[in-house]
This record gives sequence, C-alpha cells and structure tokens, in this order.
Amino acid sequence: MVDTNLNSIDAKIINILKGDSRKPFVEIANSIGMSESAVRRRVKNLQESGVINKFTVEMGPSNKTSAITLISVSSVADTSAVSDQLLKLAGVETVYEITGQYDIATVISAPTILEINSYIDEIRKIDGVSDTNTVIILRTLGNSK
Repeated sequence: MVDTNLNSIDAKIINILKGDSRKPFVEIANSIGMSESAVRRRVKNLQESGVINKFTVEMGPSNKTSAITLISVSSVADTSAVSDQLLKLAGVETVYEITGQYDIATVISAPTILEINSYIDEIRKIDGVSDTNTVIILRTLGNSK
C-alpha cells in the first residue's frame, strides 16, 4: 500500500534519489543532517510501503540517438487523441502540440537509428497522422535546466 502522506524528510530523500539513485546513504544523511542508519531505515520503509517501487538506470546522452519528429494531423482528426496515442509508443520521450505547419512535435530516443526508424513507422500508423518530418539530433548544446 502506497502512503501518499510523506513527511518532509522522506520527500528530501526521494528527491535526492531521483537525481542519483546510487548516491550513498552516508552522503544523503550528511546532506539532510541525519545518520546513515536513519536514512537506510527510511529508504527501506519507503520501499516496503510501495512509495519507492524500484531504482533504475538512465543512460547518458552518448548512449542513445534522439530525433525530433514533426507531425501533421488530418483536419478531421483530434490532435489531442493523436498526442495521447503518441505518448503510449516506445521511444517517445516528449510530445508537444505546436503551432505552424505541423501540429505536433515529438522527441524520440533509442540506442540506434534503426530503432528510431521503427518508432517513426509506428507513429505513421496512428490514425489521424497525415505527414511526418524527422530530423536526427546530432549534438545538444546548452543547459537542460
């Protein structure tokens, strides 16, 4: 059973773990002014109560290929319904409903361009998608904050 009434200390621990799920408990403890054993106990309780389901690995940008796919939606189709379908597809990281020549922009990612291509094929199969234009992201500059 998930306890949605987290206290501020549990919330701090969770936020730290969201940023780095491998951060040592002693470092977490030092940053929030607790003992390592208290942090360890709280994380264990958060896991047992279902608040924390799993710890995951997020691969860095050098281990994936990303693309932006611009999508035109048929004039008789519901753009929001197309967006909802896009969010369910593998590889789709972000969906933007936009103005201009295209109705939707998506950011898709995969380990290889071949997989990106298969994701684009799935996008084109969605009812209401009338056209796509995809560009591969070669390099990301700037700050993502």
